[in-house]
Amino acid sequence: MGNYVHFITNPLSYQKVLCHGKYLDWKKFHFTTSAKAFGHRTIDPSDGNTTEKISKAFVKTLQGDALNSLTEAMMKNLQLVMRPPVVPESKMPAWVTEGMYSFCYRVMFEAGYLTLFGQDLTGQDEQKTLILNNLDNFKQFDKIFPALVAGLPIHMFKSAHHAREKLADSLRHENLGKRDHLSELVRFLNDMLSTSDDMENAKMQLAVLWASQANTIPATFWSLFQMIRSPEAMKAATEEVNKTLENAGQKISFEGNPICLNSMQLNDMPVLDSIIKESLRLSSASLNIRTAKEDFTLHLQDGSYHIRKDDIIALYPQLMHLDPEIYPDPLTFKYDRYLDENGKAKTTFYSNGLKLKYCYMPFGSGATICPGRLFAVQEIKQFLILMLFYFELELVESRVKCPPLDQSRAGLGILPPLNDIKFKYKFKHL
Repeated sequence: MGNYVHFITNPLSYQKVLCHGKYLDWKKFHFTTSAKAFGHRTIDPSDGNTTEKISKAFVKTLQGDALNSLTEAMMKNLQLVMRPPVVPESKMPAWVTEGMYSFCYRVMFEAGYLTLFGQDLTGQDEQKTLILNNLDNFKQFDKIFPALVAGLPIHMFKSAHHAREKLADSLRHENLGKRDHLSELVRFLNDMLSTSDDMENAKMQLAVLWASQANTIPATFWSLFQMIRSPEAMKAATEEVNKTLENAGQKISFEGNPICLNSMQLNDMPVLDSIIKESLRLSSASLNIRTAKEDFTLHLQDGSYHIRKDDIIALYPQLMHLDPEIYPDPLTFKYDRYLDENGKAKTTFYSNGLKLKYCYMPFGSGATICPGRLFAVQEIKQFLILMLFYFELELVESRVKCPPLDQSRAGLGILPPLNDIKFKYKFKHL
C-alpha cells in the first residue's frame, strides 16, 4: 500500500508545519531517494556516518570560511573557461551564435566541476577530455533522473546506467588523488567515508556532483535569459556591475590577472540578487517532503488535522510563488520585484494582509533547506558579472517568447527550458 500525502497550500501555514519538526522526518525520504538514484547504500548508522553527521558536513564545507574559498575558486575557474586564449585584439573572434542553455550548461558544468573536484595534475589535454566525457555522461544520467526518483530501476536505462557508472568511476579515491585543489567538501567526504567501499564513496561524491549542477545550470540559464530580454534589467545590472568593478579597481583584460571580487562585494549587489530571485521564482518547482514519525495533530492557520504515522506532508512553494495576491502579475518577470523604493533588498511580502515568514522558497525550508544555496547564488551572480564584463550580448530573435518549462522535472527543483534559445556574444574590445 502507498502513503497518504497531505499538501499544504496556504503559505501562512508553512511556518506552522516547520514548528512540528519533532514529529516529522525529512531524512528517510531524501536519503532513500538518493540511494535509488545514485546507487549507494542507504546511510547505515553502524558505519558511524549518520544522516545528521553528513548534513553537518555539508553545512560546514559549503558555508562560512569554506564558502569564501569556494567563491574565490569559482571566480577563477569561470574565467579560465570563459576568457579567450591570448591572441592579438585584431584576431578576437566576431559574434558567436549558440544555444543559451547549451552555453550555460557547458560553462557552469566545467567551472563547477573544477571548483569542487580540482584540476588534473596530468595536464590540460587530459583534463579537457575528462570534462567533456563527464559532461556527456552527466547529461545522459540526468535525463532519466525523474524516472529514478519515481522508482524505476536504472537497469531499464542501459546507456544512462553506463553513464552513471562512468561518472562514479571518475570520482573514485584513486582518480581524485590525481587532482589538485580539491574542495573542502570533497576532501571531508573522502575522509569521513574512508571506511566505505571505494565505489560506495564515489557514488556519494556523484550525489554531490549532481546536487551542485542539476539545479544551478537551469537557474543560470533563466537568470541570463530573463536579464537579456529585459532592457531595463540589462541597464540596471550593467550599471551595478560597472560600479562594483570600478570600486574594486578591476579593469577588463584578456592577458592580465583575472578579476576578483570577495564575498562582501558580491553580497552588495541588490540588482543582480533581485534578477536571480525573480528568475528562480518563475522557474522553481521544488517539493518539500516530510514523513510523520508517529501519530500527531497538525495545528495550522485554518484548523487542526490528525496525521498518521508514515503520512507524508508536502509543501509545494510554486503555488505561493505564482500567487497574484503575494506577487502581482505573477507570470511577468520584474527585475526589481525584490527591491524596495531605495534600491535595497525587499524581503517583506503579505498574504491576506498578514506578513509572510516564508515567501520565497526555491531552496527548500527548515531542516531540508539546501546547504549549498549561498554558493549557488554566488556562482550564478559571478557568471552574470563576467558575461556583462567580458561580452557584448544579444538575443538572435529580439522579441523571442519565453520558452515553456520542462514539467517532467516538477518537484525536483529548478525546471529547465523545454527548448533552447539562440543568442550571440562577442568579446568586448576595450
